[in-house]
Amino acid sequence: MQDLTHQRCHNHQSREAVARCPECGRFFCRECITEHADKALCATCLEKKLGADKASLNRFQWFFRLGHFFLGLMILYILFYYLAQTLLAFPSSFHEGTLWQSGWWPGS
Repeated sequence: MQDLTHQRCHNHQSREAVARCPECGRFFCRECITEHADKALCATCLEKKLGADKASLNRFQWFFRLGHFFLGLMILYILFYYLAQTLLAFPSSFHEGTLWQSGWWPGS
């Protein structure tokens, strides 16, 4: 096993290594290592890990977008259905424009 105290950063040869990436096994300085899910990972391994997580999300993303689309259509349908029911509840004289001439308002 290699000793950490004698290792140099994989990206910066003049810097002392402070951690070893558990994924690739290379040594890195403080600037080149980051913590993700309680692990110290290098930038390359972190990108690979996040890329794999993002790919699994993209598989189902179209399903959720399609569901949101149909939910929006359903809400619009219900909204316009009840709007039409409300308009149909008005008397036919309102739709014909003769309601205003019939004296339905008090004092006319």
